[in-house]
Amino acid sequence: MSSRADPVDPALLAEWCIEQLGSPPVAEIFRSGHLSAVIGLRLADGREVVVKIRPASPRLAACVEIQRRAFRAGYPCPQPLTGVAVFGEGVATAEAYIPGGDRLPGADHAAVAFAEAFAWLVRLAPRPAEVSTLEPPPSWAAWNHAGGGLWPRPEGPDVNLNEVAAGAEWIDDAGRRARERLRAGQAEAVIGHCDWLAGNLRWRGDALLVVHDWDSMIVDSEAVLVGLAAALYSTVNEDTLATVEDTARFLVAYCRARGREFSADELERSWAAGVWSRAYDAKYQHTVGQPVTSLSESEARERLRRAGTDSQRR
Repeated sequence: MSSRADPVDPALLAEWCIEQLGSPPVAEIFRSGHLSAVIGLRLADGREVVVKIRPASPRLAACVEIQRRAFRAGYPCPQPLTGVAVFGEGVATAEAYIPGGDRLPGADHAAVAFAEAFAWLVRLAPRPAEVSTLEPPPSWAAWNHAGGGLWPRPEGPDVNLNEVAAGAEWIDDAGRRARERLRAGQAEAVIGHCDWLAGNLRWRGDALLVVHDWDSMIVDSEAVLVGLAAALYSTVNEDTLATVEDTARFLVAYCRARGREFSADELERSWAAGVWSRAYDAKYQHTVGQPVTSLSESEARERLRRAGTDSQRR
């Protein structure tokens, strides 16, 4: 959805590793990332680490702290090896490298596996008051942003989603109705992961091996966080988002894992949160001229129906 990160100066990377990790890199294991440059390295002392370089943000310190607490509590995540440290004009962090793992759990168990992993994380996460700010949330989760238009500004390229309408009216309608439904309810805020894509998790069979992308920790109601996860995970491959039926199975499995059913209002807000995130991605895809794959008009109607909001345009 976003642009590639800027190239990384090898000399600056080596200097950063010496200062922060006490050892220079001797080999590159992998390189990936979009807004962030994510680089797997083997250090001279034999350790294998991942360095993540991105623009500075006040929220990153809290993200690292949550990851550190989760690791200490036994949650499957990479061990943070540094705090947030200056890297050129941006910042960087380092964590232990965890290789391998399956891309998905078994198809018949996917909804339960993803839901139980998410419930475990929400249960272990600190309360919002226990960490520093997690604001602002990433744009795809920023349904309650303070901007004047419907859509928040995307990270990365200078794109205004509110200026492009032709051919995307149904996407705007879905996003607006989802946002209205989300604003119609309130609940206690908790901490969770807002980018529960299959690409951010790895499995060993049906057991969770590791969760990545801890920059995606946000504060919101449990129903909203669960709704985002239920709409974004995958059951067949990493590139195919949850169907309506997949989302419904996730929500059932999550409530079973937490030991309490959602109220009717919570369940509707979960569906609305998923519509918001998928509609945001669809609007971005339409704006930059990509195929719209994150949401279809018929699926938006069904998800909005389950969110308790009329999908017909006013």
